[in-house]
Amino acid sequence: MSNEFNTINFEKSADRLVPVVIQDTNSDKVLMLGYMNEEAFEKTRREGTVTFFSRTKQRLWTKGETSGNFLFVNEINVDCDGDTLLIKATPAGPVCHTGADTCFGEKNVQHTKIGEASFLNYLQKQVIRERKLNPSEASYTSSLFRKGINKIAQKVGEEAVEVVIEAKDEDNDLFMNEVSDLLFHLLILLEQKNIDLDEVINVLRSRHK
Repeated sequence: MSNEFNTINFEKSADRLVPVVIQDTNSDKVLMLGYMNEEAFEKTRREGTVTFFSRTKQRLWTKGETSGNFLFVNEINVDCDGDTLLIKATPAGPVCHTGADTCFGEKNVQHTKIGEASFLNYLQKQVIRERKLNPSEASYTSSLFRKGINKIAQKVGEEAVEVVIEAKDEDNDLFMNEVSDLLFHLLILLEQKNIDLDEVINVLRSRHK
């Protein structure tokens, strides 16, 4: 997800913040500018969604926490002086709070091409990862992580069999439900192996260049 980091100099400014340029991974459009302190940077690296330090709210602020328009991290780069970040990300929707594609008034059609598929990124990086990092006794997903890779892989196999069975019938609702179960458990398996869905998508993309 990231390059080999230069040392980030959070001490360079009095408020211990560094500017962060967000660029769309696929369209190369510059989407917005924000600021991070060390805590926001570590949260961004750990969770795979962009978190800033809001200078107006004076707290950490994950982009999309209210709108659902998250920025899913693909690559993090540090400039030569160690005081500016460039994050290449996949936007889940319009980036600006005004509803515009970018905070600079430019059109960025890339997010409209992603469509509902961006929800898979949300499931892995927000929901499933949270269940892994902060397990709950009541959570089915957390229980799978506790049981380990063998149980998770077994569930993927079971769901795949269910998909095959339902594919032979004419009930599309049941078939779509089984496909949904399979996708969900595949995301859990990816998370257990510390592989982002984006990495799998990049493999698929490389096959069609």
